[in-house]
Amino acid sequence: MLISEIVAEENDFVALRRQLHNRPELGYEEHETSDLVARLLGDWGYAVHRGLGGTGVVGTLTAGTGTRRIGIRADMDALPILEETGLAYASAIPGRMHACGHDGHTVMLLAAARHLARSRSFDGTIHLIFQPAEEGLAGARRMMDEGLFRLFPCDAVFAVHNWPNRPVGDFLFRPGVLMSAADNVIITIEGKGGHGAHPEMAVDPIVAGASTVMALQTIVSRNIDPQEPAVITVGAFQSGQASNVIPGAATLRLSVRSFAESVHDQLEDRITAVARLQAESYGCTATVDYRRIYPALVNTPEETAFAHALAVEIAGADRAHIVARPTPGSEDFAFMLQEKPGCYFLLGAGDGPMLHHAKFDFNDAILTRGASFWVHLAERYLAKAA
Repeated sequence: MLISEIVAEENDFVALRRQLHNRPELGYEEHETSDLVARLLGDWGYAVHRGLGGTGVVGTLTAGTGTRRIGIRADMDALPILEETGLAYASAIPGRMHACGHDGHTVMLLAAARHLARSRSFDGTIHLIFQPAEEGLAGARRMMDEGLFRLFPCDAVFAVHNWPNRPVGDFLFRPGVLMSAADNVIITIEGKGGHGAHPEMAVDPIVAGASTVMALQTIVSRNIDPQEPAVITVGAFQSGQASNVIPGAATLRLSVRSFAESVHDQLEDRITAVARLQAESYGCTATVDYRRIYPALVNTPEETAFAHALAVEIAGADRAHIVARPTPGSEDFAFMLQEKPGCYFLLGAGDGPMLHHAKFDFNDAILTRGASFWVHLAERYLAKAA
């Protein structure tokens, strides 16, 4: 159920969300955003801590005498994308935009923060975690490395992501693995440059690279258990500049996704072996820089059941779903879930461009829904004794 006081202030929070959309900041550069978040939390009576992860903000509010503690996280960073929405509040900074809805995540949590500070209808401690650098830069891990849960102990942590092309206000949950691990791989193939008219006097890294691209596609189909999802995408193949010159090197850049840890290890082993052996078969050498960026995101059963049951209660069973399959997207809230029990869930945002698209915009229709759910979740988790 929507909270009437939050609905009454919807226009204010929509305006705030659009203000953030107009001023996007990349990971670890969220200075204006964190300034705004810290100022508002302070005005509303939160104890505000700044500096974790560089630009991270944590707002803490305690009511009653309860010892239970909950953490709710919102990400703040934007993406290096040139916005093409044409909106009046479109990004004022060329080449940067909120193409994943983190502006909306931030304002949903701020709207909840304001109501919680006014009502204080809970018994315990709330830590609101405004995190930088989710987009590939592991801001969650950095905040944790710098003492997040030591300074702000949490019995459970929760987070949400807006999810386009699902009905507005639908809640999507999954116990266990919800999102994949994400790895980035750089394969550098060294050959011997030469004249395009005399390939016999060169060692062509482009041919070796092309063969490697094709061979990599057999790993999932021939080495991985067909019941275990995995993705290997070669997103870049860079080599040479002239048609009549054989270059000395080629570079492949890969995105690798998996869900099971055993598959994660197997993919690294096979990609490394295939790259090196394919290169050698053409007289080249290959070096493989394999970087594990994010682990798989694994929700704990108890906290997921708690959040799902609450969504059923306030939104209805037809709007609160347990999804059958995980998504190959990735999310650094996974690091927090490695250390604390919790649940990451998705909130339907209606039809529109998918995340990371140059024409994406957060759907303001879910602001009050998300904020109301955060309030209900915090109050229920920190329920006062009867």
